[in-house]
Amino acid sequence: MAQRTYEAGIVRGLFKFAVSQGADPQALATASGIVPEELEDPDRRVPFDAYVKLMRAAKTLTGDPALALRYAEHVDFSEISVVGLLTIASRTMQEAFDQMNRFGRLAVEVDGVGPAVDRFVLRREGDAVWLIDNRQGPNLFPELTETTFGRMACGPRRMGMIPFVLEVQVTHPDPGYPDDYQRVFQAPVVFGAERNALRLNPIFHDAPVAQLPGYVFGVLSDRAAALLQKLESAGTVRGRVEALLMPVLHRGDVSMDEVAGHLGVSRQTLFRKLKAEGVTFEKIYDDLRHRLALHYLANPKVSINETAYLVGFSEPAAFSRAFKRWTSLSPTAYRARQAVEA
Repeated sequence: MAQRTYEAGIVRGLFKFAVSQGADPQALATASGIVPEELEDPDRRVPFDAYVKLMRAAKTLTGDPALALRYAEHVDFSEISVVGLLTIASRTMQEAFDQMNRFGRLAVEVDGVGPAVDRFVLRREGDAVWLIDNRQGPNLFPELTETTFGRMACGPRRMGMIPFVLEVQVTHPDPGYPDDYQRVFQAPVVFGAERNALRLNPIFHDAPVAQLPGYVFGVLSDRAAALLQKLESAGTVRGRVEALLMPVLHRGDVSMDEVAGHLGVSRQTLFRKLKAEGVTFEKIYDDLRHRLALHYLANPKVSINETAYLVGFSEPAAFSRAFKRWTSLSPTAYRARQAVEA
C-alpha cells in the first residue's frame, strides 16, 4: 500500500496557525520531521504520519487540546487548498459537495477511499439528510474528523450562509472540550456514535455559493484534474520511499525489506524500480539523513546528540563520521561556520 499523503498547503496552514498560537517553529519541525521551506511548493505531498506528528506536537506546544477544531474555525479552507477553492467557486452547495468528493484525495488520502469509493455520501433517513464520512479507522486520528467537519460547519457560516449543520455524530469519545465543539458546530454533538456524520438542513442542496467568477471554476477544475492524475500515478518510486522513511528515520534500522513490504512489492522489485530511476535504496536513505541533519543543525536549540538521534544514529561518533563524509566538516565545525555566516 502506498503511503498516504496530505496536500502541502494544508500542512503549511497548520504549521503557521500553530506558530501564531505560540508554538515554537523549530520544535514543530523537529517533532514532525517536516522541513517548513519544503511546504512552499504547492504541489508537494507530505506523508500522512508526518502531519499527525505535527498536529499532536502543535497541540502540546500550544497547550490547546482543541487546536484541530480551532484550526478549522480560523483558517479558511480556500486559502490552503485547491479543493477549498473549488468548493467556493461552485454554483451550489450540492456542486461543492460533488467537487469535494471528486478531488478530496488531493487534500488528504485516507484509508478506505479511492477512485471507485467516495469518501462522503448523502443519505436520507426519514426526514433527515445525513452526510456520512466513509473514512476507515477514524479514531486513530480523530483530529482529522474535527478539522473536516469543522470546516464544513464554519465555511458556509464564514460566507454568510444560514447554518446547515443540525447535528453532529462522531465515533471518538468526548475529548473533554465541549465548549469548543459547541462554538464551532452550534449544534448537538453525539460522541461515541456508530459513524461520523452530519445531519444537514435539507435546503442545503440548492443553496448558492459562487464566491468566485464563473470562469474560475473551469480553470480550477482543470488544475485539480491534472493534480489528481499525477497523484494517482503515485509519482516516482523514490518519492514514495522517502515518504515512508521520513516519519521513522529516527529508528535507524529501517530496512529495504520493510519499505518494500509497505509498498506491496518484493525487495527485488523495489530494487529494479529504483535502479530504473538511477538510484538505490541506500542512496535515498543516506541523502535523506544528510538533508535533515543540515536542517536540524541550523537550529542552535537542537543539540548535536539530538540531531544524531533524529536522523537515526545511535552513536554520536557514527553520526560525526557520516557528517564529515557529507560535508567534509564535523557537526561542531559546521554549526560554528553557520553561526559566523548568520
